[in-house]
Amino acid sequence: MTTVTEKIKILCADRNMSAEELAAGAGLTVEQVRRICESDWIPSLASLIKISRALGVRLGTFLDDSEESGPVLNRRNETQGPVTFTSHQTTSNSHMDFMSLAASKAGRNMEPFLIQIHAGNGNECCSTHEGEEFLYVLEGSIRVQYGNEQYVMQPGDSIYYDSIVDHLVTANDAAGAKILAVVYSPV
Repeated sequence: MTTVTEKIKILCADRNMSAEELAAGAGLTVEQVRRICESDWIPSLASLIKISRALGVRLGTFLDDSEESGPVLNRRNETQGPVTFTSHQTTSNSHMDFMSLAASKAGRNMEPFLIQIHAGNGNECCSTHEGEEFLYVLEGSIRVQYGNEQYVMQPGDSIYYDSIVDHLVTANDAAGAKILAVVYSPV
């Protein structure tokens, strides 16, 4: 299986794109791009979205294992391992584990995830990227910082927002939380 970092390098090589050009196109620093390309960790979701736009590919290109043209069915007893995005601001792991619910769906425009949010983390700066996000709380309680507003959400609550506004999602208490998230990112 090709890693996210390897896919980024392959796409850059195919396009004859330097780290400097990728950084400029993605709105990241050259240092951030080099840290991403030299790491085995998956970059932050916001960084990955910006990189996908700079490379002209959809976000799912980095998460796909295979391509199904029909529907993708996920059974509860056939779970796959989570993906942990890292922060492009630091070298630490993120406070969220993402499980893609459509990694093998070809040509998708949305990225549905089950996300386990760990307590006590998530102090990195807010995220911003093009697109939209829909979050639905399944377990626990979350805090959503959206621009200057803060929302505390409980199971059954949902929020839909434009991702271009600074946002940060964290667990609201020590128990952590589990959410369903659907991310749309235009190519």
